[in-house]
Parts: sequence; C-alpha cells; structure tokens
Amino acid sequence: MEMSMKAKIAGMVEEALGIAGNAAPAGELSVPDDAATQGHFSTNAAMRFAKERGMKPMDLAAEIAEKVRVSAPAGFFEKAEAAAPGFVNFWMSDDAWRMEFASIAVAVRRGAHGGSVYGTNDGMKGKAVMVEFTDPNPFKLFHIGHLMSNTIGESFARLYEAAGAKVIRANYQGDVGLHVAKAVWGMRRIGKVMPGEGDDIGLKMAFLGEAYAYGARAYEDGLETRGEIDALNEEIYAKKNDEVNGLYAAGRAWSLEYFEMLYARLGTKFERYYFESEMASPGLDVVDDGLGRGIFEKSDGAVVFPGEKYGLHTRVFVNSRGLPTYEAKELGLNKKKFEEYPLDLSVVVTGNEIVDYFRVLLAVMSLVLPPEVAERTRHMPHGMLRLPTGKMSSRTGDVITAEALLGQVKERLAEKVSERSALGEEERAAATEAIAVGAIKYSILKQNPGQDIVFDFEKSLSFEGDAGPYLQYAYARLRSILRKAREEFDSDVERAIANGIDGGAATGKIGTESELALIRRMAEFPDIVARAAARLAPSAVAAYCYKLAVAANKFYETTPILKDEDTERRAARLALASAAADILRTGLGLLGIVTLEKI
Repeated sequence: MEMSMKAKIAGMVEEALGIAGNAAPAGELSVPDDAATQGHFSTNAAMRFAKERGMKPMDLAAEIAEKVRVSAPAGFFEKAEAAAPGFVNFWMSDDAWRMEFASIAVAVRRGAHGGSVYGTNDGMKGKAVMVEFTDPNPFKLFHIGHLMSNTIGESFARLYEAAGAKVIRANYQGDVGLHVAKAVWGMRRIGKVMPGEGDDIGLKMAFLGEAYAYGARAYEDGLETRGEIDALNEEIYAKKNDEVNGLYAAGRAWSLEYFEMLYARLGTKFERYYFESEMASPGLDVVDDGLGRGIFEKSDGAVVFPGEKYGLHTRVFVNSRGLPTYEAKELGLNKKKFEEYPLDLSVVVTGNEIVDYFRVLLAVMSLVLPPEVAERTRHMPHGMLRLPTGKMSSRTGDVITAEALLGQVKERLAEKVSERSALGEEERAAATEAIAVGAIKYSILKQNPGQDIVFDFEKSLSFEGDAGPYLQYAYARLRSILRKAREEFDSDVERAIANGIDGGAATGKIGTESELALIRRMAEFPDIVARAAARLAPSAVAAYCYKLAVAANKFYETTPILKDEDTERRAARLALASAAADILRTGLGLLGIVTLEKI
C-alpha cells in the first residue's frame, strides 16, 4: 500500500527525533483548517518531547524543522518552520502535490480493477469482528430507533471491513417475551378479521401493529387482563396450544418478512440472525451455573444478580414464574456468539437508554462466561432520533415507523428531484428512493453516535448544503463530466486516467488553486478512514465527504474541463474528476449511502 504524504512527513519527524518506528508523533500530525498560516500539516511533537530532551519547545521545533527540510527530497517542501508555542508547520510544494496526485490516481485505478481500494487499510487485518445491530422485535413495528441503529451499525461494519477485518453482521430479535403475548392477545381480541396468506405484507403489519397496541393498552388497564396476558406469555413459551402456536407463527413470519424488505431498502444484509426463543435454554443454564457458584441469589422466588455488591444495581435474571428474563437470554446469546465464531471483538449497538443495563450485563458476563467474552465485547450506545413533532410512543400505537419516515422524505423530495432530473419516471422514482435513504442516513451519521438527533427536513433534504442529497448530486455531476468526455473525446478519458497514474506530462498541467485544493482533500482520505475505524466515528467520514464534495464542486465550477483546448491539461482535469468521484463514492459507501450515476 502506497505511503501517504502525511505518513511520509510523520516518518521524517520521527527520524528527526531519532525515534524511527515510534508511532506516537505520527499520531499528532494534524491537518490545520487554515493552511495559509498554519501549513498543510502541523505537529506538536516538539512540545511532547522537549522536557525529556532538556530543551525549550520552540528550540526543539526549530531543530525538527531544519532536519526535516534537509532530509526531504529536493522541492518537496515549500517551507517548514517552527511556530509558537512549539509547533512545526509544513507547507508542501505544488510539485509535491502533483506527485501525490499521481500516487492517489494509481491507488484509485488499482481499486477500480480489483486491487485494494484507496482509503482502505490493514489496521484490523486478520481480525474477526461481529457487529450486532438493529435488533427489532417481531410483533412490534420497525420504528425510527431501529432505523438509527441499522444506519450506525452498518457503517461500523463497513469501517471495520475497510480496516481489513472479517465482519459478521448479526441481528438479535426478540421473538418471545411479554410484548409478544400482548400482540397475540390483541390478535385474538381486536375484533378484526386476520389477514390471510395472500394479503399484502403492509396489511398484515398494520393488523399486527393494531393488535400489539390493543394488547399493550389492555395490559395496563386492568389486573384481570394483565393476568390473562401473563398466562398467555407462559403458553407461548410452552408451545402446547395449537391456536396460540398458529397466531404466534403467523405474526412472527409476517414480521420477519417485513424486516427483510426494510433491510433491502437500507442496504443491509445480515450473516447471522439470533432469536430470543433460542437463547432461553442456554441462558437458563448459565444462570443455574452462576447460582451454584454464588454469583446469583434467590429473592422472592426469582433469581437475581446482587449488583450492589459490585457498585451496580440488582437485576432479575429469572422471574418468579421460572422464566428467563431478557438479561438471562443475553447471557445465552453472548456465550453462543463466541462459541460459533473466533471473535476478536463483538460490538453491540443499542439505544443509550440501556447503558446502565449493559454495565450490569458486562459485569455478570465477566463472572459467569469465559473471560474473553466480556473483555472483547464493546457496547456502543446511540441517542434517539426524533422528528420535530416530538417523541414516539409504541403503547398508544402512535409510533413513528421507519417506513413512514421514508415515505414522508420521498414525498418532500419528489419535486426537488424532478426539478433537477431528466430521468424517466421509473428511474426518477428509484433515484428518489436512494436519495431519501441517503438523506436520512447522512443526517444520522454526521452527528456523534451518542447524540440525540432531531431530523430537520429542510436541512436534511437540501441539494445545496451539508446534506446527503448534496453529496449524491456532487458525485452525479462529476460522473456527468466523464460521460460527456467519453462522448466527445473518448480516447482522452482513458488517457487522462493513464497520465494521472503514470505521473506523465498531464499532471504537470495541474496548478490552479481549486485543483491543488482538491488534491489536498483527496490525500486526507486514508487517514480519515483509519481514524474513523479505530474510533468508530462515522461522523469523521461524513464530514470528510462534505469537504471533498465542496472542493470538487469548486473545481467543477471554476475550472474549464471539457472546453479546455489544451489536451494534456484537459486530460489531467478529467483524471482529477475521475479520482474525486471514486473517492467520494467510496466514502459515501462507508456510510451505507448509494451513489447515483445520474439524477
């Protein structure tokens, strides 16, 4: 894998400090926002090492700057100088950036022909990572919280893959429990004809949603009804009542079919599905073993974990009816994960309302399961997704579903897409769907995963600001240039890419500020991806994609490309457009956002 410019400079700094091979200074090499005054790259290594060298930071910074200038190839730096209170700032020459573009073009071209994709890295090569996310419950609606989990979890999986890991996407679904009993009770009592086998899945899910809401209200409205539903819950576990089994099987099948339809729309395909119904027995076995070892205690007929002994809170693992709770089934789940796969890391994506629950669960896992299970399990909580109308409620049935949000976004986008699009009706509909999904995903991923998000329709659906549609449109514009070039100068397009790869005469024609700014932005991509994967921060990739799109649009708008009569300069500019489009596609792909050749 070709060493990036940033890595080369980091190596020079390490060599100047006499600590070659130490990655610490490289980690401190930053890309300042203000290149004019702070350089294209900057390091605080002098401030970090001055004390142990017995030097003042500014003196060591000046020494580093001088050594790096001397050791660099001729013409590599425009200048390298110390700046208070001890930074070393580096300005690269235009020739250095042209050479960097040649390297980038090589890497991008290699990726297009089956090699390593530009921006990928080996940070987790050989590691096996399971990412568990989405986790919707059959018999309940797929709401916007599941949409948020799916978006974040899928991006985590793609970032790990970009770092070389083997990723297993897992989905843990609650197909037993009190919510199922409420839904089945509602299916019996709602007073509506149950949909048949040939009915539309939307009709089936509408019926199921009403049944669950009906049962949930009834459970809270009276002790007699609550007793009926609790008893029904036991019947569902026992599987001895044919009528109950039939209702359960129908509702479960409808839910799973519907979920698969949504996963396809969202661009997610899971490798492993786990179900609560499968984890009850192994979970009970783990609890029984822990009870015998004194880790759990009996309390009023239930089995509990006395969390106060560990600075946590007490939780029930087996209820007074002898049924395993969600907590017990989680023990069975996590045991199963590590039995099935040689995992180096297991990441679990959930809403942040169960952070305290997960603290207890991880503590219990460390006591009752093999040590690597808890040690290698990482809980990644996320905030809530809200609409301007406020919080959702599944008890009343007034739940904001993922499908409803997608429909509302598509409806608002339809006119905007029509204004910009010359596509036929069918293609335009497909484009609107892709833009709607991208808009929602980008609005989620550009924020820190732990933050609550209010989905702002106007900002999130903009073709002119920091929004998914803007990025997809920027990509489509770049691809439009290349299509037109193939129509007018077919041979020049391939020549452009070839010249970019070979560092030939065409790259010497690159020199405008918008061209160099675009190259500088493209050069950041590998480091951005590596840091995003290490920190599980899709927001870093989202921010990068926006900055790249801005640089590409400025290049597009200020630089003659197809009208340039200098064939070599036109070739170089087409190579820039091609590489920028490929990198933008890769970046958006890491966010799970589809790019469109035409809008």
